[in-house]
Amino acid sequence: MSKRRLGVGALLLMSLAVPAAAQVSTSPGYSFLQAVRERDGGKVTELIEQPGSNVVNYRDDRGDAGLHLVVGQRDLTWLRFLLGKGADANIANRAGDTPLILASRIGFAEGADLLLARGAEVDRTNRRGETALIIAVQQRNLPLVRLLAERGANSNKTDNATGRSARDYAKMDSRGPEMLRLMDAAKAAKKPLTIAGPKL
Repeated sequence: MSKRRLGVGALLLMSLAVPAAAQVSTSPGYSFLQAVRERDGGKVTELIEQPGSNVVNYRDDRGDAGLHLVVGQRDLTWLRFLLGKGADANIANRAGDTPLILASRIGFAEGADLLLARGAEVDRTNRRGETALIIAVQQRNLPLVRLLAERGANSNKTDNATGRSARDYAKMDSRGPEMLRLMDAAKAAKKPLTIAGPKL
């Protein structure tokens, strides 16, 4: 094949690729995530309120949605805003990380509290089988351990990587006794009261 034909073929392929790239960069989902990154509330609202729109749960090529972005920035105002616009509190990225798991990983307790209040599943796991509580224990984050335990997190649920639970990880840590105490206190508080009847 001549050099001229190769050059024409390459130009043709480039001309076909450009419109596809332009379409991706101007898609409503892409525009939505860009507006979230730029904290453009007017643009976000406009895109969400388009008839039949589901951009509020659009995910990028890593699987990150708007909630992942604002949790990563520890932005409680925008987290509240997107949840109020119908964002899925349990949406997972490609690693299986939900916004709650991400909040636990970065120690964003206020965000975790809000997500739980808005329907985030406390024991949802990522692809490694890690729960938010396992991650909070690994991060030695006592306020998050307390919060998650009080919200009913299962301290005996094991991950896929090591087969260990939050309780197991706590036992391996120097701050483990305090974390175990928090988990046990939350578990004890959830036990139903038994009222003894009269002895017959």
